[in-house]
Amino acid sequence: MEESLGVFSILCFLAAFVTSILLTLAAKRIAIRVGLLAHPKSDRFNKKIIPMGGGIGIFLTITLACLAILVLIRILVYDGTTEVFGRDFALYIQGFADKSIQLWITIACASVLFLLGLWDDIKNLKPLPKLLVEFAVAFAAAYWADVRVELFIESRIITSILSSFWIVLLINVFNFLDNMDGASAGMAVIISMFLFVIASLSGQAFVAGLSIIVAGTLIGFLVFNFHPASIFMGDAGSLVVGFFIALLTLKTTYYHQSDENPWYTVLAPLVITAIPLYDFISVTVLRISQGKSPFIGDTQHFSHRLKKLGMTEFQTVLTLYLATITTGLGAIVLTRAAWPYGLLVFLQTIMVLEIIILLESTGKNDNK
Repeated sequence: MEESLGVFSILCFLAAFVTSILLTLAAKRIAIRVGLLAHPKSDRFNKKIIPMGGGIGIFLTITLACLAILVLIRILVYDGTTEVFGRDFALYIQGFADKSIQLWITIACASVLFLLGLWDDIKNLKPLPKLLVEFAVAFAAAYWADVRVELFIESRIITSILSSFWIVLLINVFNFLDNMDGASAGMAVIISMFLFVIASLSGQAFVAGLSIIVAGTLIGFLVFNFHPASIFMGDAGSLVVGFFIALLTLKTTYYHQSDENPWYTVLAPLVITAIPLYDFISVTVLRISQGKSPFIGDTQHFSHRLKKLGMTEFQTVLTLYLATITTGLGAIVLTRAAWPYGLLVFLQTIMVLEIIILLESTGKNDNK
C-alpha cells in the first residue's frame, strides 16, 4: 500500500473512531430520554432494558465522514495542497472527485434506510413494506451510484437488478446478525477491514477510504456494544451497516482482465461474507421448516445455537469473529492466486462451513 493512501487511511480511521464514540454516547442519552429502548423478550437475548440509539451514532458518523471527505476533496482539488498526505496523494484526489456524485447518492440511500430502520425500531413495521423500500433504495444505489456487479453483462438494468438482490440480501443478513452483543458490528468490522486490504492492493482509494471509515465507526460503537452491551444499534444501525457492507463488496475490484487473473475472483464476496450468509440461510431454513415466518425473530441463530452447545457469550462471539477472519483471509488469497489455487480457496470455504454444520449436528446429538 502506498504511503499516501496509508496516511490518509489512518486519519480516516481515527476520525471515524473518535467521532463514533462521541456520537454513540450522545445517542445513548437521547435514546434513554425519548424512550427508544429494547425491552427483554422471549425471542431476544437481552435480559435488561437497553437503549437502541446506536444506529444514530453509526449513521451520523459515516455520513459526517463522507461529507468531510467531499469538502476536503473540493478544497484540495482547487487548492492543490496534497503534500500533507504524501507525495502520491494527488493521484487519488481526482479519483475521489470523479466519484463525488456517487457518494452523494450513496448518502441519500443510506439516509432512507436509516429513517426506515429508526421508524421500525419505534413502530415495529411489517416485513413487506420494509422489503419494498429496501429494494427501491438498492436499485437506486445500483443504477445511479454505480453500486453494482458487472458479471460480464453489458445491460445496466440487468446488473442493477441483480445487484439489488445482493444489496437487500446483505441488508437483511446484518439485520439478522444483530442478535447478540457485538456480533453484527464485529463481523462487519472484520469484513470491512478485509475489503480495505483488497481495495488497497488494487489501488482503489475510494473503496479503501470508505472501508476504513466503516471499520473505524463500528469499532467506536463496539466500545459500548461488546458484551455486556450498554447500547444496541437497532434496525436503524443494522440496515445501514448491511447497506455499506454490500456497497463495499460490489465496489471492490476483484477481477483484473489486464492481469489475466481467473474469473473465479468474482466469488470473493461470497467467501468474505460466508459466515454471515450461513447464519442467514440456516436460520431462515429452520424457521420455514417449522412453519414460521423467516422475518419473525427468535433464538435459533448460529450464535444462539453455539451458546446452547455450552459456550459463553464471549466465546460465541469470538468463534464468529475467528470463523469470519478465516474466510476473509481466504478471500484475499482468492483474489491474488492463479489457477487452480484460488478455486481451491473457494472449495476450502465450503469445507469450513461443512465442518461447522457437522459440529452443530454432533452437539444436537449429544443433547438428546
